[in-house]
Amino acid sequence: MIDNKKLCYLDYAATTPIDRGVLKEMMPYLKEKFGNPSSIHQWGQEAMAGVEVARQKVANFLNCTSEEIVFTGSATEANNLVIQGLIKSIKITAEKPHIITSQTEHDAILRPCEVLEEEGVAEVTYLPVNKEGFIESIDVKEAIKENTVLVSIMYANNEIGVIQPIAEIGKLIGECNQLRKAEAKIYFHTDAVQAVQYLNCNLNKLNVDSMTLSAHKIYGPKGVGALYIRRGMPVRPMILGGKQESGMRSGTTNAAGIIGLAAALKMIKNQTPGAKNKNIQALRDKLISGILKTIPDTRLNGSETNRLPNNVNISFKGVEGEGMVIALDQEGIAVATGSACSAKNLQPSHVLLALGLSHEEAHGSLRLTLGKYTVQREIDKVLKVLPLIVARLRKISGH
Repeated sequence: MIDNKKLCYLDYAATTPIDRGVLKEMMPYLKEKFGNPSSIHQWGQEAMAGVEVARQKVANFLNCTSEEIVFTGSATEANNLVIQGLIKSIKITAEKPHIITSQTEHDAILRPCEVLEEEGVAEVTYLPVNKEGFIESIDVKEAIKENTVLVSIMYANNEIGVIQPIAEIGKLIGECNQLRKAEAKIYFHTDAVQAVQYLNCNLNKLNVDSMTLSAHKIYGPKGVGALYIRRGMPVRPMILGGKQESGMRSGTTNAAGIIGLAAALKMIKNQTPGAKNKNIQALRDKLISGILKTIPDTRLNGSETNRLPNNVNISFKGVEGEGMVIALDQEGIAVATGSACSAKNLQPSHVLLALGLSHEEAHGSLRLTLGKYTVQREIDKVLKVLPLIVARLRKISGH
């Protein structure tokens, strides 16, 4: 039996524990204010009032209007909505609409793009990244064609934490749009799920037309996401039947979850700028340097500097990532090999392969992600236990 006081959670990129303050704001909508927000009686209208207050809070955080916020059941749904919804709204008579994205996007971007290709309704360019995981702005510019309608680039990568130059890319796309007719506009979307907790998400500074958010990555509840859609961006709804969310997303409104998302964003907005991030980054840097110094044949994946302050992704030669995850779990330490959404997929990480790693190197990687509850004791425990685990597994594999 594992002593709970010795548990070590380092998988914050997969999900975060719900903050007590967030839960407190949600509780009335799980108990007293339980009405269906679509109902016209007072119970329903009380719940809807809470939802609309939350919508305004999300809009204030992003610096947009409340009418531009659509609540969804997840970030995956939001990504699908903007990609498939835009393409199925666009009518280009001469050619198929063209999408530009990157090889290191989350599957919630890549798979919808692949399906649109398979259905023959769109063509897609998957931009390469350099060895640190960055997209070059010039590559985006050179990939733009007359039939390009959408560029979707992740703000911060969920596996290696690399931060993309979203504002720079957005400015470039804006300049291209000045030379195009209004009906030929290129829309710019970013998946900001991992970025919201740590990076500036002011929409006016980022120059994006659409942005995806998720509550459970920022100490909010699971099962709720949000999509910013700039007014005038044509997006066809994908879920039909109830006309909730101004017709953009049918289904009973998750009032408590939406209140939780807004509360989590308010918490981020009210925190002392940089203070918590510096503490997390200091712990992260100690973890990286400790692993690289004490365990031979290791390498950091992604940029050393331009990455999220909580992200560590390291490859271990001669060791299977899944083996390390299981062994660490037995010691009460939670880590991952990559995206939680792909945890049961035995294929090597497409993100690491895009960096130029071999299949073997990609298979032998760990992702350790810190959060606001991470303490020094947890880092020390990993640095004590991990070298022994790696040595044991290498011995078993004959490395």
